[in-house]
Amino acid sequence: MSSEFVISTAEQAIYTVLMISGPLLLLALGIGLLVSIFQATTQIQEQTLAFVPKIVAVFVGIIFFGPWMLSRMISFTYQIFSNLHKYIG
Repeated sequence: MSSEFVISTAEQAIYTVLMISGPLLLLALGIGLLVSIFQATTQIQEQTLAFVPKIVAVFVGIIFFGPWMLSRMISFTYQIFSNLHKYIG
């Protein structure tokens, strides 16, 4: 197993993690920005107000993006397991 192979596999793993977590993180970021703008406009300084919309948005995002995320994870896992002989020998 060469160093290029290890780096390539690590690069694919990091790319997969970023692709899977990206939509949910962007969704939470957008909702958090909207809530903070709302709080600044209305001068409501309740700290827990930002959490409920983010949690609801992430749950909706999981429902919407869940099948796509699962298929990406399964394809990466299948690729790792199908190339298992390269890792051992």
